Amino acid sequence: MKLLLKLEELALFGLGIYLFSLLGFDWWWFLVLILAPDVSMLGYALGNKAGAWSYNFFHHTGVAIAVYLAGVYLNNQIVQLAGVILFSHSRMDRLAGYGLKYEKGFKFTHLGNLDKQSGN
Repeated sequence: MKLLLKLEELALFGLGIYLFSLLGFDWWWFLVLILAPDVSMLGYALGNKAGAWSYNFFHHTGVAIAVYLAGVYLNNQIVQLAGVILFSHSRMDRLAGYGLKYEKGFKFTHLGNLDKQSGN
C-alpha cells in the first residue's frame, strides 16, 4: 500500500509539472519556487500550534487547488502559478514522507511520526 500511495503522489507531482508547462513561465521559476511553501515552517517560531496551522495551510491540497482555480477564474497566471507551486510542493513532500502536522510538534504528521519513519 505504501508503494501505491507513493506512486499516486508521483503521478500528482507529474500533474503539477504538466500544469506548470501550460503557463507562460520559464522552467527556472518552477525550480526556484518549488521550496517556497516551506517558509511556512517559520510559524514554529511562535509555537507548535501556530507552526502546525501555518504549515498545514500552505501544504493543504484543497488550498492549492482553490488558489489555482481562482487563478483560472481570474485569468491570472501569477495566481495559477502559486496554486501549481503549492500543489506540486505538497506532492513532493508527501513523496518524502512529510505529512500535515499535528500540534504536538513538527515531527508528528498524518503520515506518522517522522522519527519512526527515518528509523531513529
